[in-house]
Amino acid sequence: MNISKRDFLKASGASLVALSVTGHASEKQSSSNNDSALTDITGNVSPISPTERKTRITKAQQLMQQLNIAALVLEPGPAMDYFTGIKWWRSERVTAVVIPRNGDISVVCPFFEEPSIRESLVIGDDVRVWQEHESPFKLIKQIFIDRGLAKGKLAFEHSVRYFVLQGVMAELSTMQDVSAEPITRGCRIIKSANELQLMHKANEVTLSAYADVYSKLAIGMSGSEVKGLMHKAQSALGGQGIWNMALINEASAFPHGTKQKQTIKEGSIVLMDCGCSVHGYQSDISRTFVVGQPSKKQEKIWNTVRQGQEIAFKTAQIGTEAGLVDDAVRQYYQNIGLGPDYKLPGLSHRTGHGIGMKGHEGVNFVHGEKEKLQAGMCFSNEPGIYIPGQFGVRLEDCLYMTDKGPRWFTTPPDSLDSPIGNLAKLDK
Repeated sequence: MNISKRDFLKASGASLVALSVTGHASEKQSSSNNDSALTDITGNVSPISPTERKTRITKAQQLMQQLNIAALVLEPGPAMDYFTGIKWWRSERVTAVVIPRNGDISVVCPFFEEPSIRESLVIGDDVRVWQEHESPFKLIKQIFIDRGLAKGKLAFEHSVRYFVLQGVMAELSTMQDVSAEPITRGCRIIKSANELQLMHKANEVTLSAYADVYSKLAIGMSGSEVKGLMHKAQSALGGQGIWNMALINEASAFPHGTKQKQTIKEGSIVLMDCGCSVHGYQSDISRTFVVGQPSKKQEKIWNTVRQGQEIAFKTAQIGTEAGLVDDAVRQYYQNIGLGPDYKLPGLSHRTGHGIGMKGHEGVNFVHGEKEKLQAGMCFSNEPGIYIPGQFGVRLEDCLYMTDKGPRWFTTPPDSLDSPIGNLAKLDK
């Protein structure tokens, strides 16, 4: 009986593949009960400390002083979490953080939400509450009075809703509203060692989950069934904020999916794009599998995408404009008859995006992006190829920049015969 390497790996179950991902196997691992191997692997990393958040606030205040900005206003979301640790949602009831150019930060929230807000507040103690019949904007104005800030520039984080901006500025009409992007982006774009460690762990969770799911792919499965397996695996491994996509057959030619119902059959392409977070920091990995024996065309396109990834990785060097990474991949594809530009068959989206607390952050690997690469920046590397009416292939691994150049969080797979890849060692 002849057995291919692909069949051997799948028959061996997730325990064999996970060994190459994590570097060790649990004593509980069993090919007859793969789920027993999936235990939480996030216990050896810690959330961002209060000391680091204080350093972030200090940097933001330094940037405000350089830019002659009096204060910064944030609503719930990644930026608020980044500086304060507050994990909250947005509603018609305003919760906001004010970071002044000098002095302590302040939090404004509804009276009945204060205990919950304080549960995740990591730094600062000035929490001011408003009752249901009162205006939160008058509270914010009082913060400015207390800090001696009656005029100047007031920066709003880009996602602050219009009614909040409007309400604040109505109370502070002597001030000028400006974008907070130079401050928030200036702080968040360069990741610290702790942030990189959390992203590394999130990528480990997702890659380990892929190993488990790949071993279970079977003829007759639907996209929703595959997504369910991936969600279960990432959750068992300790991932939070889990998201998954599984595109089968012709649906894989749609980068972000279609309503077309597809099931796995012999020779099916299965394109998956999945991720999770660990203590607020994201992973984003795409893998493309073939169930059964791949066609020569499937294998050729898969290998072409893998080469595209390598070209992007080698182009991404310190001081290089981010847009040139996209240009290099697109030129390679055009030289072999794909495209040109965003035309199909070919690469219809950017080569990569920034990543951190959000799955998509600036800067991007996209044509025309002039921002130069610096140590601490993090990106996805995902130059897919999509052939309408047939199939698509996307391989996506995230990288981080060091003084010596790019480094992988996860190293891409080498072939369709062994399509998972490995967890890379974090460069310290």
